[in-house]
Parts: sequence; C-alpha cells; structure tokens
Amino acid sequence: MPKHANILLCLEINIKSMKAIEYKNYGTPEVFELCQVPTPVPNKNEVLVKIQASTVTAADIMMREGKPKIGRLYLGIWKPKRRILGFEFAGEVVELGENVRKFKRGDRVFGGTTGLGCYAEFTCISETDVITTLPENLSYEEAAPVSGSAITVANFLIGLGKIKKGQKILIIGASGGLGTYAIQLAKHLGAHVTGVCSSTNINMVKALGADEVIDYTNTDFTKNGEFYDLIFDTVNKSNFSTCKKSLKKGGIYLPTVISFKILLQLLFSSIFGTKKIKTSSTGLLSVKKRLAYFEEIKLLLKAGEIKTVVDKIYPLNELSSAHTYVEEGHKKGNVVINVAHLVG
Repeated sequence: MPKHANILLCLEINIKSMKAIEYKNYGTPEVFELCQVPTPVPNKNEVLVKIQASTVTAADIMMREGKPKIGRLYLGIWKPKRRILGFEFAGEVVELGENVRKFKRGDRVFGGTTGLGCYAEFTCISETDVITTLPENLSYEEAAPVSGSAITVANFLIGLGKIKKGQKILIIGASGGLGTYAIQLAKHLGAHVTGVCSSTNINMVKALGADEVIDYTNTDFTKNGEFYDLIFDTVNKSNFSTCKKSLKKGGIYLPTVISFKILLQLLFSSIFGTKKIKTSSTGLLSVKKRLAYFEEIKLLLKAGEIKTVVDKIYPLNELSSAHTYVEEGHKKGNVVINVAHLVG
C-alpha cells in the first residue's frame, strides 16, 4: 500500500491532528506544553495505536531532565529531538501498515516502545516491538505500567537473580512501582519475601503477599541479624558495601540504577568473594527477551496471580503535576496518565 493511501485512511477516521504533550527544553515539570500536532502515519510494519493510558516513572523524569547527560546521545545533546515522552502505553489499534500480520483494527493492546511518543492521543508502534494484546480482565490503566516495571522486575529476579523456591529475598522500596510487582512475582515463584517500606505502606505491602515487612523509618534491616539470598533495591536507597553483610554466602545484591561505582563493584565482586552484585539496563535487552518476559507476566495477570497497583491517575493535561508527584518519592505503586481524558 503506497504511503498516500495510509494518509487517506487516517483522514477517513478523522485523525489528521492530535493532542500531545511536548517539551522543547530539558528541565522541571513546567517544561511540558499541551500542543496540537500532526497524527503519525504507520509505516509498513507499524500499527497506529489510539493511546488510552500511559505512565510516569523515574525513567520519564530522567529523560525530561536530560539526566544522566550520557542519555542525551539518544535524546538530543542540547535540546530534546524527541519532543513527546512516554514509553509505556495501553490502547487500541486503529490503523495497520500494509505488512502487519500480528494485529488487526480494534485490538486492545499494551506494551512499551523505545521510540517514546506515548504522551499523545496516537502513536505508531512496530509490530515487532514490545507489544501484545490485552487480557480482557485488565483495564487500560492497569495495563499501561506492565511493560516497564513488571518486565524490569522479571529481568532482575528471574534473569539476574535466578530466584528459586524457598529462597529469602528482601525488597527495598516494596511499595513502589517496581516493588509491588516484585513482591507478587517473588511470592508466585515460591520465595520468602521481606518488604522494606515506610509505616504508612505496611498494610498494603502485607496485602500483596509479603511474609514480613520492615519499616525503614525505625528499623535498619542490616542490623536485624537476618540473611538473604537476594536483596533487590528498586529505589536506589542502599549500597552494596552496607547490604553485603546481610547477604548469605553466594547471595546477590540487585540495584536497578547503574553508576560507575556500581560497575566497579560488579567487576570486583565477579572476581573476588562469594557475595555478588548484578545489575542490568532492561531497556537494552533484546526485544525478543523483553517480549518473552512480557508474555510470561501477561499470563500471570490474566490468571490473577499478580495485579497492578495504581496510586493516582492524572489526565493528560495535568502531566506536569503527575511528574511533580512522582518526584516527591512517595507514590504507592504506579502513577498513570489517562491520555483519553482532558480537564478543562
């Protein structure tokens, strides 16, 4: 199908232009602007998705700020070249590229894309990207956070940690976006789970299946005499030097934020000692690997074995407020953007 035919299809469903949140400079949440922009047209292997929900994560905040600066090699050195952020989505397929075979118009889908663009009414996604059909028992708001947070958790616990039934695992940041999935996945895999969170979130963490909960505001887990097979830091609030005293022989410390110091410790621990540090950038895994984790998580969601915890839902034009809330560091589970809804 020639490109002009695709454009005509877009015209037929009256989506020549769309609302989107753009940012033209790096900075605070105030850099976001609600704009009217041309609706993208799907290439041969792409689907056009009408976005119903997206998310705000720590990664979105770093991209908005342009930090760390090495990330600007992808985003743009001085100013963003990709003006529409948002890499997680849930929505409906409304148009198909001529070579698309995996999806059809009307399919409810969810996933994530390194191409960004999900803070908008429509975006184009390659059918070979991390995208799959949405289970009937999931809402768009429940589905949107899965491709980022849940896949990351699977990568760390299954891929890096090689978690086994009966192991003891400690999850730092148990009430956050990663932590809430981590508790449930670890319990599903048969681990004994200890969650670390503030006192206000203890009941929620217990309800998700944690066997024990430590209130970090009055208890230091490194001094409680317990030892763990895995320590999973989902919020960058600890360090290997301190945590390794709480690891069993052969135990693994799993930080989600990579730094030069962590890379040095990773190298050193791989050669010396019995306690290891392992980390990964999940977004740099192959699409095949991420999609395999995604399909595994999808089955657990469909079966009700795990669920998405949603803290707050913001309309698209309150994206700045959503980013501010996440930056405060007190969210419970996930913060979702209802792209289909605008206030005012």
